[in-house]
Amino acid sequence: MDSIANIRKEYKLQTLSETDVEINPVKQFSKWWDDAVKSEIDEVNAATLATSSLQGKPSARIILLKGFDERGFVFFTNYESNKGKSLFINPQTTLVFFWKELQRQVRIEGIAGKVSDDESDEYFSSRPEGSKIGAWASPQSQVIKDRSELEKNVKKLEQQYSNKNIPRPSFWGGFRICPESVEFWQGRPNRLHDRILYTLQKNNSWKIERLAP
Repeated sequence: MDSIANIRKEYKLQTLSETDVEINPVKQFSKWWDDAVKSEIDEVNAATLATSSLQGKPSARIILLKGFDERGFVFFTNYESNKGKSLFINPQTTLVFFWKELQRQVRIEGIAGKVSDDESDEYFSSRPEGSKIGAWASPQSQVIKDRSELEKNVKKLEQQYSNKNIPRPSFWGGFRICPESVEFWQGRPNRLHDRILYTLQKNNSWKIERLAP
């Protein structure tokens, strides 16, 4: 335990001021996203998605962001997976990005909803063939006997769709998280980090405040 407790890193790369950020959190995210991409961070679009049941039982996992704009942040999944079922039951969710190379974190809280079928179809058509087959082959989050079950499903589907277009499964598609609050965290020395919080107002403007670290 002593060795774990002694692990620490001093953050001192950059600063973040409420006077320097954009008035819209999506525009601010876009600036930080560009910085992260330019920094060649591995799996730059990886984020933790947190959900909860109606009983308040939390769950979290890593997902991959596939797009964002003023409407929100989009990822794709099997709608019958644990996260898919949870979001249909309780659409309130949180998405967290941690770009350690830049000593930055972004926390997005909002409401998740399905994207249109056209959007899901467009993204699915852009996927590699193996990923398309995988979407059909895996009963995501369900208990299976062993890996051979997946491999048999894949082989059967490969034969079924040999030299054919692979359609998107009706149980697979996108979610868009419409943000209600977005926090930008910049690491600073002595754990006195910069935290800038955007909160959506009733008139659709954003209130910008500084939080204590």
